[in-house]
Parts: sequence; C-alpha cells; structure tokens
Amino acid sequence: MKLKWKNPFRDLSKFEMGLWLTSFGVVALSFFLSPDQSVMSLLASLVGVTALIFVAKGYVFGQVLCVFFSVLYGIVSFRFQYYGEMITYLGMSAPAALASVIAWIRNPSGNGVEVKVRKKMGLVVWILVSALTGAVTLAFYFILGALHTANLGFSTLSVATSFLASALTFLRSPYYALAYAANDLVLIVLWVLAAAQDIAYLPMIFCFIMFLLNDLYGFFNWQRMKRMQQMIRRDVV
Repeated sequence: MKLKWKNPFRDLSKFEMGLWLTSFGVVALSFFLSPDQSVMSLLASLVGVTALIFVAKGYVFGQVLCVFFSVLYGIVSFRFQYYGEMITYLGMSAPAALASVIAWIRNPSGNGVEVKVRKKMGLVVWILVSALTGAVTLAFYFILGALHTANLGFSTLSVATSFLASALTFLRSPYYALAYAANDLVLIVLWVLAAAQDIAYLPMIFCFIMFLLNDLYGFFNWQRMKRMQQMIRRDVV
C-alpha cells in the first residue's frame, strides 16, 4: 500500500488547528515585538512549527517541511556562530529528515495516510542507537571545541538530543517526540543566551517553546496512532 497524497491541512482536528494557529501567532508576534527583526529567524520558526504539527500526525508532509526548516535553521545558527547547530541541522537533521521521508513513504499505515508506527524497538536496536548517539556526541564535542563554538556544553548536548531524535524518527518510534522535547529545552536555553546578546533572536526562543508543546502533543498522538493501528490489524486478522 502507498501513502495517499491530499491536502494535509484538511485533516487537522480542531485542537491541532488551534495548536498550529497559536504556534504560528506566538512566533509571529514575537517577531513584530522584536526591535531588531530577523526575517530569516521568523521564516525558519514558522516553517518549523508547521512541520511539527504534521510530524505529530505521522504525515510525510511534515518531514518534507523538516528538510526546509533544517536548512533555514542552519543559516540562522551560522549567523550567531552556533556552529554545532549549523552542522547538526545541515549535516545531520536535513539528511535524516530526507531519509525519514523515504522510510515513511515505504511504511504507510492501513489507512494509507499516516505512517505505520513501529510496535517496539528491541534491546539490540536501543543499544545500537545509544552507542551511536554517544559516539557522535563525543566526536562533536571536540569538533565544536576546535571551532570555538559559542556555549559549547549546551551546543554539544543539543547534538546528542538531536541525533537521538532523528534516529528515532527514522525508526518510526513514538519516543522520537520525547527526544525532540529534550532537544527543545536545550535550544530554549541556547537562544535565551543568544537573545541576551542580540534581541533579534527573540523569535527563536518562542519558536522552541512552541516546538516543545508540539512535540509533547506528538508523543501523545503517536501513542494514540499506535493503539489504533494495532486495533485495526487485529480486526483484519
């Protein structure tokens, strides 16, 4: 079975539409209240919050938007010398989102609209993902240190949580959302530090606050999707 393509906005529930519009509005308002406005930061934030509501629904469209967000966010990070964020999103998150697009297209659910949620991850898979996360984190600590990355500790922690989240997204695990929620908390701290030096980055703080809310909803909705898909499979059998 192939994923069915249609207008994804039509499938948003009232709550999801409200969450998206609230996220959109909060980010836009923070931009207009900022005395030194960064259009690139605003654009990245708006694409990001739109992507997450569809990732939370398990729609491939969300992952496509994640590719564009990763590129935009990498540019914003480069401008503030957050090289860890730039390298992570351009070199890892964007390719990972593209790989997830392919993986999700190949694994549709029974209704052909949302992705098929992975039932569980075995111990071997968890060990492998954890080992890779640790290795990437250690490597990036020295790379970012050599690049004199701003706020090295938080930047390295962001790499770790982002890599874990990307891996779990590719593997179609509901726990991707909790990993991204942890990443959101780290990024809120990073951009608070950035905004303390340049208020133009204020929208990025509100962006990741809304990301956090969207990712928490994503975990809840993926658990619901998992239960519903299991019920459908039992009924078919």
